[in-house]
Amino acid sequence: MAAKTLTCLSCAQLNRVPDDKLGANPKCATCGTWLLPAKPMDVDPAILQKAAQNDDLPLVVDFWAPWCGPCKMMGPEFSKAAKKLSGKARLVKMNTQDHQSTGARYRIKGIPTMVAFERGKEKKRKSGAMREGQIVGWVKG
Repeated sequence: MAAKTLTCLSCAQLNRVPDDKLGANPKCATCGTWLLPAKPMDVDPAILQKAAQNDDLPLVVDFWAPWCGPCKMMGPEFSKAAKKLSGKARLVKMNTQDHQSTGARYRIKGIPTMVAFERGKEKKRKSGAMREGQIVGWVKG
């Protein structure tokens, strides 16, 4: 039976989840946190790096800041997209104001910027606010 590796977004533990259990709200074997949360979680730089390198599901990161108007506008749309993409991709948020060196490490020049990682590699990026349907289409495309 095929399985996916997912990094817990709370404790950073690697978990193997059988493909047929992805839709059944799998939890971390260590801390019990949902591995596929319904809403995007804010992650710290270490968890982002580990998840980007190890996860078998696409990891989509919204690099944002609390003072950014377009970021505030896109936040609810990003949350709606996370629900639609559950089991197909994980959407997380990285606050570039709190973690400025992480924004620099990933070459974030403007916000909001979304970056999609798959199996340790950056697959694509898109800057600018988008609506739910645009986000879902971009992730699936």
